[in-house]
Amino acid sequence: MGSISDAESRILQVLWAQPDLQPLAAEDIAAALAAQAAEAPSEASEWQLGTVKTLLNRLLNKGAISAERDGRRYLYRPVLEQQAWEGQESLGLLDRLFRGRLSPLVAHFSAQRQLSPEDVQALRELLDQQPPTVAPAPGAKARPANAANARTAAKRRGGVR
Repeated sequence: MGSISDAESRILQVLWAQPDLQPLAAEDIAAALAAQAAEAPSEASEWQLGTVKTLLNRLLNKGAISAERDGRRYLYRPVLEQQAWEGQESLGLLDRLFRGRLSPLVAHFSAQRQLSPEDVQALRELLDQQPPTVAPAPGAKARPANAANARTAAKRRGGVR
């Protein structure tokens, strides 16, 4: 599946927000996006029906959504799961901006915004849940202590299928 643009992700957000992932027509998606834009005028996006249909076709070609015929129109529903997309996007962000390292990301956000006590507690809990790592040789990266964790880490990096 190709990468999802920001505009395409906005369409996916509308589809994911449907109860039981009920399919929507292009007109319904355009109306939902226009309503969102009206609530946040700073985003100033024009969601014309033609633009929405073009983006829907791109998402279809990428396999992120499916379409079913309903009379003279098509109804669209997501194929790509929101949680899977968020995982891909967050790992991509981490790789692009922080060379895959989490601590500079947390340090950046901590410097930009004061971490709330709840954020600090949640981070502590996440750290406490981490499996022990094997101490790396000088200059090498730390590795998970067991093979299952190593496979999981490799999958996240796209190395194991």
